[in-house]
Parts: sequence; C-alpha cells; structure tokens
Amino acid sequence: MQPFLSHPFDDDKLKEECGVFGVIGVADAANFTALGMHALQHRGQEAGGIVAYDPETGFNSARRFGYVRDNFTSRDVMDTLPGSLAIGHVRYSTAGSKGATAIRDVQPFFGEFSMGGAAIAHNGNLTNAAALRRELIERGSIFQSSSDSECIIHLMARSIQKNISERIKDALRRVEGAFSVIAMTRTKLIGVRDPLGVRPLVLGKVGEGWALSSETCALDIIGAEFIREIEPGEMVVIEHGEVQSSRPFAPAKSRFCIFEHVYFSRPDSILGGRSVYETRRQIGVELAIEAPVDADLVCPVPDSGTPAAIGYSQQSGIPYAMGIIRNQYMGRTFIEPTESIRNMGVRLKLNVNRALIKGKRVILVDDSVVRGTTSRKIKDMIIDAGAAEVHFRIASPPTAWPCFYGVDTPDRDKLLAARMSEEEMREWIGVDSLKFISLDGLYRAAGAANGRDNASPQYCDACFSGEYPVAPADQIENGFRMKAAE
Repeated sequence: MQPFLSHPFDDDKLKEECGVFGVIGVADAANFTALGMHALQHRGQEAGGIVAYDPETGFNSARRFGYVRDNFTSRDVMDTLPGSLAIGHVRYSTAGSKGATAIRDVQPFFGEFSMGGAAIAHNGNLTNAAALRRELIERGSIFQSSSDSECIIHLMARSIQKNISERIKDALRRVEGAFSVIAMTRTKLIGVRDPLGVRPLVLGKVGEGWALSSETCALDIIGAEFIREIEPGEMVVIEHGEVQSSRPFAPAKSRFCIFEHVYFSRPDSILGGRSVYETRRQIGVELAIEAPVDADLVCPVPDSGTPAAIGYSQQSGIPYAMGIIRNQYMGRTFIEPTESIRNMGVRLKLNVNRALIKGKRVILVDDSVVRGTTSRKIKDMIIDAGAAEVHFRIASPPTAWPCFYGVDTPDRDKLLAARMSEEEMREWIGVDSLKFISLDGLYRAAGAANGRDNASPQYCDACFSGEYPVAPADQIENGFRMKAAE
C-alpha cells in the first residue's frame, strides 16, 4: 500500500490545530464523544483518540490514525469504551514529529497517579515545551511521545498536591503558550483555558450531563445546549452533575486567536457571542468597501472563502457565482498512484465552471495567502477557462509571521508576505489586482467598531502583526527573531 500524502491544495493552507471534546453523566459517553470529534474533524484529520471510564472495567482507550468516521463507528471499537465519562481528541501535529506520527503521539494522554488515573487532551501549543522537557528528563522523567502536551502529564506527576484538579493547576502554571485542556478522572470532567484565552473552549448541557468542546458545532451534533464559553484563565470541574469554577492563574487581557474567525472554526459555530459565518460575511463587506473593483462575478475559493465572497457580493452589488467547484469526495489526503496524477495538483480538488467564467472579469475571494503557490495555480485555471480578468481579494491581512500557539505555519522565509510587498505578490501570482483586508477592517468585521486598538489589541493577531502576546521561548532559543529585534 502506498503512503498517504498531503494534498497539494492543503499544503498551501495554515493547518488547523486540534480539537477536544468531553462528556460526563450520559450513558455511552464514548459514542457522544465520537460524534463530537466528528463535528470537530476540520480541526485535525491526522489521528484521533478516546479515553473512557467505567467503574467495572476502569479506564479504556482507543487511538487511531485517520478520520473519526473510519475508526470510531464500529461496535468492535466502541464496545471497548464503556462508561458515562469520556474525552476525545482530533489531531493535526503542531508539535512533535511531522509526517511520521507515531501512535504514541495520539491524544488523549493517560497517567496513573497515587490518587488514581487521569487523562488529558490539549488544543494549543506550549512555547516553553523544549525547556520543560529537558528539565523533566534531567529529573528522571521518561517521555513516551514527541508531543509538547506530554509535559503536562509529567508536571502533574511531580506535583505534591493531593488531588488531580490541583495537580493540573500546578502543571499549567509552569507552561507558557496556548492551551485549552480537557481532562478526566474517575469521577470528574475538567476544562481549563489559558490566561489569554488564545484557543476556544465551550460548555454545554446534554440531558442530565455536561459537555466540553472546542466549538459549539460539536454540541449541536449531540443535541446539547450551549451554556457559555469557558473564560480565559478559568478552570471548571464537573462532578456529580455540578460545575465548579476557579481562577488558578494571574489575570491577563484576553487575546483570542483572530484566525479562528477567519478560517479555523466551522462557520456554524459561535465565538465570543458571534456567529462565525456572520463574521466571515462581514469580512467580505469590509473588503468590498476597502478594495472595490469593476468586475462581472464574485467567486469564492471553496469552501472557506464562501461567506466572505457572499458579503463582498452583497456590498458591491456584483453577482455572486460558483465559478470554482470543489470535489467533495477528495478528502484531505490522497494516495499517490503516479507522479503524473500528483502533478495535476489543485485540479484534483477544484475545477472551474468554464461556461460561467469565459469572458468574465472575475473577483476570487479566498481566506488567506500563505506560500502563494495555490493562488498561482487557481489563477492559471481561471485564465485557462477564458476569464478576461482575475482579481484576488483576501479575507485576512498578509500572513507574514509564523504562529507558535497551536497552528502549523511554515517558517517565516516561506511565507510570501514576509518576502514581498502586496504589489510584488500580485506580480508573482500573476493577477490583475490583489488586495488583502486591513487589520483594522478584520477587527471591525469581528465586532470591534473602532478597529484594532494598537495600544491594547483584543485578539492574538501575531501571524499578521508580528506582535506575540507570549514570547515563543523555545523558538527564540533556536534563533527566531521577534519583530522588535529586526
């Protein structure tokens, strides 16, 4: 069997971080967790895992490579995960090995402590993981994976606190970076969000039980009621049907990842009390105001460009059209049969609606430009189909800096916007015009009426601005230069 390879279209996108889900107080909790993971599949397609607890059989786990639908639907697997308490994780590797993931890297991670077992699932990235790992190894810890998340388990093991909840607090006070963590003991479901709230985490009610999830769309799939977001720096402990909240960290100003609004989260989710779909549509409205152009059609680059393209069309009065059709059955990976097939590149996933495009001046709306290679290929497809003009409008500012908070971003020298001006990018891609939404425009679309407050931005926008709310200590140690150091 030939290896699975990343699709060339996806190679030019920022990769979603991970997704976490947990449920307590419901029969067959693992089945609910699998459904939640399925709804969060967009956040990680590499692998998934579930840990469940049942008083008679104890902790049980299953970890698999690939999609949830292919691994957590059969009775052979799900019958091994009994109980009314379970947590799950879908993974795209942002720390640890890339492209050669071992099963030991797949979360949730489990540890057996003196007061009983505990499992954790982590969405985000620890920016001081390398230093912590060296320290822990020197003190005798033996790591089983290459994941930064395993540091949390080892820090818990070295805590002198008398219960799991307090040990989690101890561990997370030592880490830096971004984390939304779901954990479980024999009787508790625990959720924690880092002090800046970089990554999302929400609370839901399902029957007499409770659920924690990266996004609200996963609550919808199990019929749970969305109660509220876990607040930045908050820890909730759910036991015996009760939710207890505490604040284990020093207060800090929230810096939620603004790219969750642009691309990562599903459009049917709610973030910060706002519909993700509506924010993306409003991005298109702002783009049309900031960067108008005479054209015949507004076409999205599917699927993430669709809401912004609708907003651009509504604001500009230029007709919206599906000029590019996505092959819904391509999936996120494909098996490479021959080199000639791989050379087809983007055409394996996207095809131009030629009858619609021919002779037209086309505005293409996409969510981002990373390396720019896919933008060039899409432009070539549109020109080959007979378009008279091609104009790109991008629903995020230029991505000029890597993310170290749970997103797999290319090195800075591979980011097109780090090497070129907007006009140079236009010439390199080969389009008639290229415009990105401004950072102020993006903030307005996300609900900040006055745009970005330069003195105190309310989102993490480091991938656009180079202003990192938490210094990436490990990366700096390896030679990364912060913006102020340039």
